[in-house]
Amino acid sequence: MNIEQRLQTLGIELPEAAAPVASYRPVVVHGGLAHVSGQLPFIGGKLVTGRLGEDVSLEDGTAAARACGIMILAQLKNALGSLDRVESILKLGAFVSSAGSFTDQPKVANGASDLMFEVFGEAGRHARSAVGVPVLPLGVPVEVDAIVAIRQG
Repeated sequence: MNIEQRLQTLGIELPEAAAPVASYRPVVVHGGLAHVSGQLPFIGGKLVTGRLGEDVSLEDGTAAARACGIMILAQLKNALGSLDRVESILKLGAFVSSAGSFTDQPKVANGASDLMFEVFGEAGRHARSAVGVPVLPLGVPVEVDAIVAIRQG
């Protein structure tokens, strides 16, 4: 089963790859790696905003991280032409906008991490960081970036 078929089986529809909001490239491919810039959470076509530990629940934060992961996949497909070129998800970086008392950043980041395993199986297991920050661009609760090993096309 190829990755497109796997996404259909999982009921995941990739959105259009989001345009950059500043001066950067969404994906840079170099030396067999794809570096995916931080992606923001869109659910139902709308940008998710808020802060964990204030006005965003753990469940909603995890869903937002999953949405970031879906946008990572959309960016990879746009840059590579096919997600079948993904050899392995090497690392995810999750930045979680959170109140000082919120300490479940790793649980929030699991939204993106679990998605990668669902889609790519063992090739989706990765190293990761999950960091709490006071604010993120456009007021989002989570932003996720990625480093991905790719097959030559």
